[in-house]
Amino acid sequence: MKFKFLYWTPRILSIIFILFISMFSLDIFEMNLGFWGTIVGLFMHLIPSFVLIIILIFAWRYEWLGGVVFILAGVFYMTMLLLNSSFEWYMLSWIAIISGPAILIGILWFLSWTKRTNKGKRKKR
Repeated sequence: MKFKFLYWTPRILSIIFILFISMFSLDIFEMNLGFWGTIVGLFMHLIPSFVLIIILIFAWRYEWLGGVVFILAGVFYMTMLLLNSSFEWYMLSWIAIISGPAILIGILWFLSWTKRTNKGKRKKR
C-alpha cells in the first residue's frame, strides 16, 4: 500500500506542476497579437511545459530521470532568478512557488526509484 502511494505521488504531482506552469502562458491572450502572433507566443510560453511532459513520459519508467530533471529544473530556475541583475526581494516568493515544488517532486521521484529498486532486490533473495 505504501509503495503505491510513493509510486503515484510524484507522477500526479508532476502532472499538476506542469499544468500549473502552463497556466502562466495564458497571459499571452491579453496582448492582442492577432491569431498567428498568439499561436507563436503561446507555443514559446509552453516550451518548458512541453519539455517537462517529455521528461514525465520517460520518468514514468525511469524514476531516477524524473528525480534528476525536476531537481535540476528547480535549481536552474532559482539560479536564473538570483543571478538576475534586477533581483528584488519579492522574487524569493517566485523561487518558493516554482523551485520548491519542482525540487520536492524530484525528491519524490528519487524516493519512488529507490523504493522500487529495493523492493526488487528483496524479492530476489
